[in-house]
Amino acid sequence: MKKLRLILLLVLIFTGTGIGQFRDVLTDPSALTIARLRYGGGGNWYWGRSAIPNLHRFIAENTDIAVVDKEVNIRATDPELYNYPFLFLTGHGNIKFTEQEVSALRQYLTSGGFLFANDSYGLAAAFRREMKRVFPEKKLVELPFSHEIYHCRYEFPNGLPKIHEHDKKPPQGFGIFWEDKLVVFFAYESDIGDGWEDYEVYHDPPEKHLEALKMGVNIVTYALTH
Repeated sequence: MKKLRLILLLVLIFTGTGIGQFRDVLTDPSALTIARLRYGGGGNWYWGRSAIPNLHRFIAENTDIAVVDKEVNIRATDPELYNYPFLFLTGHGNIKFTEQEVSALRQYLTSGGFLFANDSYGLAAAFRREMKRVFPEKKLVELPFSHEIYHCRYEFPNGLPKIHEHDKKPPQGFGIFWEDKLVVFFAYESDIGDGWEDYEVYHDPPEKHLEALKMGVNIVTYALTH
């Protein structure tokens, strides 16, 4: 273990990664790893392989949040779920949780966990249906532009940035609150998740890529501080 930590330290130093951003990763088991939520139903939960690594890197380079950049794909019923306070869900098309996953996800979200769902296109109807199963007594409500999630680190006075055209509707951010705490954030007609990806994937202009990453930082920051 000591040898592994030493190797990691040398890699960070000689690659110029920035030991200031990653110092706590070597010793802090609570350092952030964004976990991708797997689901059934045929939708492509795995969409966007470069998205999370790029956001991890941006967080490490631009905030004081300790990050462990590793790939984690997890189901709601996985016993390791509570090791990851921030879940990312994306894809196209259908989502279907099992009854056990519905129960487990509700327990996770009402116990301090956070879910960010990105509609990569065609996900909205299924996501709304499944969230109604998780929280039958709650509604996804649109957040006002004044909400702190749009201002907690970077300023987004008009709410979510518009990264991809899709149906050319204005982007909207919806949330579910539990005991006055935002526990689910749903990005619709924005697609910041795809905006996190490598340039070669969608050829997003640099300013759109940066907007998407900054909004991602806001969501993560908000989730970890509330």
